[in-house]
Amino acid sequence: MKIVTLVLVVFVILSISFPAAIVKAADTGDTGNVGVTCDARQLQPCLAAITGGGQPSGACCAKLTEQQSCLCGFAKNPAFAQYISSPNARKVLVTCGVAYPTC
Repeated sequence: MKIVTLVLVVFVILSISFPAAIVKAADTGDTGNVGVTCDARQLQPCLAAITGGGQPSGACCAKLTEQQSCLCGFAKNPAFAQYISSPNARKVLVTCGVAYPTC
C-alpha cells in the first residue's frame, strides 16, 4: 500500500510540474473530441487501477473516454509514458472500452 501511495504522490507532483501535458487536442477524426483540453491530472481516478491492477471506476472510464485523443501525447511525455505503457493501463483501457493509442 505504501508503494501505491508513493506512486500517487509522484504522479500528482509530476502532473503539477509538467504543465506541457496540458494542451489543446486537434480533431483526430475518430473520437469527435474537438477542442478537448488534454490534462493528465484528469486521469487521477484511474491511478489506483493502473498502479494496483484493480478494476477501474466509472469515473476513471469516463475520463479515459474524454481524454482518449490525448493519450498519444501523454505516452510521448517521459513523465507519463510508464503509466500509459504499463500492462495494467492496457487492462484498464480494455475494461473501459478505450482503444490503446497507436502513436
